[in-house]
Amino acid sequence: MTGSVAAMKIIEVKKLPSAIALNLGALRSSSKRNVAVEALPEITYVRPSVTIDAKRVKAYAKVCGFTEAHGVPMLVPHMDAFPLAMMLFGSKAFPWPAMGLVHLANSAKLLKRINVGDKLRIEVRTGELYKHDKGQVFTLHVRALRDGVVVWESTWTLLRMGVKQPRGPEYVSQINDERPLAHQADFFAGAGIGRSYGRVSGDVNPIHLSALTAKFLGFKEPIAHGMWTKARALAVLMPREAVDQAEVIVEFKTPLFLPARASLWANRGEGEAIFEVRNAKGDKPHLRGQVRY
Repeated sequence: MTGSVAAMKIIEVKKLPSAIALNLGALRSSSKRNVAVEALPEITYVRPSVTIDAKRVKAYAKVCGFTEAHGVPMLVPHMDAFPLAMMLFGSKAFPWPAMGLVHLANSAKLLKRINVGDKLRIEVRTGELYKHDKGQVFTLHVRALRDGVVVWESTWTLLRMGVKQPRGPEYVSQINDERPLAHQADFFAGAGIGRSYGRVSGDVNPIHLSALTAKFLGFKEPIAHGMWTKARALAVLMPREAVDQAEVIVEFKTPLFLPARASLWANRGEGEAIFEVRNAKGDKPHLRGQVRY
């Protein structure tokens, strides 16, 4: 944790704004400039009681390719943390425009099995800064607690492009396993997958929704959510049963433009794998990751 606990501002959110309100907040932040800062303000956003809902878990599993046997997929808490991150990005305390933030990497660790009906406390706090040749990298640290015990934690690594003289140590990849990968599976990402995942997750960024809205923001076609692509790979790689503990990290490489066929490549060992989601030809990575369970 950066700084002292006493310095940390805690914002408790008992009722979430609508997805439209969150995106309008992000849009209004566009007047901010890409200034260099020495550190992010020390803020934690909290949802004190979030119930893991059976219908939502089922809808998420269907969109991402999980089966009922998987139980609650390990990335479900990410969806419950996402609106808190959006509130931060749209706030006056956040130094940069929210639109155009790039998700560079995402790690998640399941410490204890999460079940339907669990009541979780979700926390999102600001983290560290790292230098990048394209701008300023920053992190958010997320955790879910059940009865006061941390059961899940995650780090989101994002890039604000265009910041001159970024602060912090150099950003370096955390995935250094160079084992050769073999083709495992193919899957189709339909033109509407961004809307389907957006309805379930609450992430309705226009770049994911349609060709029209994506082009308005400078993309030739809509792109798949990185977290959908990560989940789609895990649906193939994870055991066909609920697990008590797991850890996964991915780095996002190139956009998956919709519609598209993608291929999963991996080197699988006992309870672990290194993997990539590539294009249909298998010669361009969309993400690279490592999972242990």
